Amino acid sequence: MRKKLLETTDLHTILRLPTGIFYKPGVKANVIFFDKRPASPDRQTKEVWIYDLRTNVHFTLKQHPMTDADLQDFITCYNPQNRHDRHETWSEENPDGRWRRFSAGEILERDKTSLDIFWIKDKSLADLDNLPSPDELAVDIIENLQSAVESFQELQAQIGRL
Repeated sequence: MRKKLLETTDLHTILRLPTGIFYKPGVKANVIFFDKRPASPDRQTKEVWIYDLRTNVHFTLKQHPMTDADLQDFITCYNPQNRHDRHETWSEENPDGRWRRFSAGEILERDKTSLDIFWIKDKSLADLDNLPSPDELAVDIIENLQSAVESFQELQAQIGRL
C-alpha cells in the first residue's frame, strides 16, 4: 500500500502527530498530504517532507490538549503559499529540527517502506534525570494498557462475528 501511494500519488508531506491525542491513548497517528496524479510509468513522489510533532511532545485529551497554536510551526514550515519553497529546520547542527526532507528512494529502501520515520532523540529515553514523575508514568502505563485491552476486545468481537 505504501509503495503504491509513493508510485501513484505525489505524497509530499507527513505530519507525525503526538500519541494519544485522539480517542485512545498510545495510538500513533499521522496526517498525510498527497496530490493525485494521472497514470504514469514514472514514480510520482520524488521527496517527502516530514514534520515530527510526536517526539518529546506530550499532549493529553483532557489536561493538556493540542491546540491550533501547537500547529503554527508546522503550518509555517509546510508553506501552503508555495510548498516547493520549503526549508528544513533539521540539520547536523540542529538535530532536534522537526522539519526534514527525505527522498522517495530513502523511504523505499526502508523495511516494508515504513513511513514511521524519526530522527529526533527521545529525551525521555536518554535523560534519566528528567523522567516524568512516577504518577505521570503510572497514568501513561494505565492508559496504554487500557488501550491494549480495548483493542483486544475489539479484535475478539470481530473474530466472534466471523
